[in-house]
Formats: sequence, C-alpha cells, structure tokens
Amino acid sequence: MTAPLLYVCARPQRVAAVAEWASFRDGLGVRDDELVHHDLVREPLPADLDRFAAVVVGGSPFNVTDPDKTDEQRRLERDLERLAAAAIEGRTSALFTCFGIGVVTRLLGGEVTLDHAEGTGPADISLTDAGREDELFGILHPRFEALTAHKEGTASVPPGATLLAENADCPVQAYRAGRALWATQFHPEPTAEAFVERMTVYRDAGYFDADAFDEVSAHVRTASVEQPTLLLRSFAARAVTA
Repeated sequence: MTAPLLYVCARPQRVAAVAEWASFRDGLGVRDDELVHHDLVREPLPADLDRFAAVVVGGSPFNVTDPDKTDEQRRLERDLERLAAAAIEGRTSALFTCFGIGVVTRLLGGEVTLDHAEGTGPADISLTDAGREDELFGILHPRFEALTAHKEGTASVPPGATLLAENADCPVQAYRAGRALWATQFHPEPTAEAFVERMTVYRDAGYFDADAFDEVSAHVRTASVEQPTLLLRSFAARAVTA
C-alpha cells in the first residue's frame, strides 16, 4: 500500500477508541503503520485528506438525534459532514459506520429516527439487488450476519443514495452515495470477542440491560462475522487500486 488508510475516531472513551482502531486494522488486513489513528473528538479533521488512500469512520455513543449536544459533538458532526461531502464528490473514498451513517443521512436530506433501534448482538442482514452488484458488497453472501448495537437508524434510503443492505428491524443497513462513499448501520470491524470487550465500556450506556451482561455476551459470541470482514478487505483492496 503506497499511502496509509485513515481511521477517524468518534469515541470519547479512549479504551474503546484504541480497541476499535485495532479491530479496523485487523479487519482491513493492514499493518499498524498502514492505518493512521485520528481522534476526531479532540482534534479537527485533517486538511490533507489526499495523503490517505481512503478513510474509515468508526462508531460512537453520540447520536444524531441527541436533543442536547455539546459544542464538541456539533463540531465533530460538521467535520464528518465535510468528510462525507469529499467522498460523495470523489475527492476521497470513505466507509462510514454506526453513528456515521446518521450523519451522512442527515447531510443527504434523509431522516434519522429512534424508530429503528437494534439490540446488542448478531443481526441477519440481506443484500438488495443493487448490493449484489456493488463493487464492495457484491463479494458478500446475499444473507449474512453482522453485529449491531444502536439507538437510532435511517428511516428510508436518503435522496441520491442506493440501498445496498437491509433487514426487518432496520430498513437501511447500508447504502452507497455519490462516487466513493459507503455507509453501514452495522459494525463491520469487530470480532465477537472484541465486541464483548466494547460492551464492558458501554455497559451502563443503555444499549442493553447491564444486569444481563453475561447473557447478552453469550449471544454475541455465537455471531459469525466473516462476511463483514470481507467487506473491509474489499474496501482496503479498492483503496490500493483506486
């Protein structure tokens, strides 16, 4: 890889941030020096995006629908919108995940709602016809399992985007927008064990019943997440050849 990838972190919790970076590194199949860690919570978006082969955006306990936002969160969301606009215009390639899909949806004029929250654990995802033809998603099985944990979701595919994946609980699991932006509601990067470790950080954040931690963890450990990893490998391979 001639240029590194950029991991943009939107998690205030440093332990979860470092672990998420490691999960993306392993999922993308790159070395430590091939995935630069940028803490967007504490530092603005880099101005020199063109020095990176592509960008991956991690998750966050923030929500687009949060009624009371700090100045820090508002600035972070504006920076993510700038990044999304650059990818839509083809000035970079980006994969937004979790919280990030909400930011992109709002930018495109779509609706982010609390009506499509999903529990913590494995979810069945189905590709659309467009997903089967997509250059990233097309290598995946038509139905696959991925890990979810979110309090909000996209109500319907936003204007100008192409729906790639869906399920019954959350109708918009992934879409493509513009020339080089992909967004997923599900988490493509963690192994089941890494997801359980992340759960310990957010045990009291309202994603699941804290008293049921052992039960939820056991369910998470049944997940088969090889397909989401293939998605990340596909994204990394595209970055090399783009």
